[in-house]
Amino acid sequence: MTASRRTWLRGLAAAGAAALVSACDRIAGDPAVRAGLRGAERLNLGLHRVLFDRRTLAREYPDSAISPDFRANGSIDPADPAYRALAAGGFADYRLVVDGLVERPLSLDLAALRALPSRSQVTRHDCVEGWSAIARWTGARLAPVLDQAGLKPEARFLVFHCFDTLDPEAGEDGRYYESIDLVDALHPQTLLAYEMNGAPLSVAHGAPVRLRVERQLGYKHAKYLRRIEAVADFSHISGGKGGFWEDRGYEWYAGI
Repeated sequence: MTASRRTWLRGLAAAGAAALVSACDRIAGDPAVRAGLRGAERLNLGLHRVLFDRRTLAREYPDSAISPDFRANGSIDPADPAYRALAAGGFADYRLVVDGLVERPLSLDLAALRALPSRSQVTRHDCVEGWSAIARWTGARLAPVLDQAGLKPEARFLVFHCFDTLDPEAGEDGRYYESIDLVDALHPQTLLAYEMNGAPLSVAHGAPVRLRVERQLGYKHAKYLRRIEAVADFSHISGGKGGFWEDRGYEWYAGI
């Protein structure tokens, strides 16, 4: 095949993909379609909870399967002044706050996080953009952190507030945040990860601490964590849908 023909075919494919995305956007904007998608999300969540044991593990891989390149996407270098100051100091002054509907609010530095029960796992990250990569993640298991804080009976979800701002004009509402329910929060593979492939997290991959919730798609794995808030619902937070992208149309439950 000639170079010119390959170029023409690539252009045709790109145009077709753009048209398909545009059509999907128009369809997804229809209120009836959105209602149907929300119903499908509830069905997906319900089936996962009914058909699979709450402690079923996501697949883990041998070290030989670790990807030579793990793409850093989304926000890769937060401009937040407080984050920049922490990074400049090697995160020595970093504190992860755990508050909201808890009996004993926490403020954990990296040494305290590393002293908590930990886990190391080689898992696959599946991005909604269509790519996957495998890495070894090491971090504090989230369940013991919650035990230390003491969840109140009315707590149903955890909200992960982050340093990065993806929509600067939106103020605090433009900060990245995500949420999960207590089923995923207490899962043994859910980590507050501080290492990737045996080394401290890089800034591009979420330093100093990111969430790993291995049974959900990549956009749920929030980077640059600054606060974990236990809540009864999301009504008081940003757009009220439980996440930065969820407020902009993504589904809240991204189980795989």
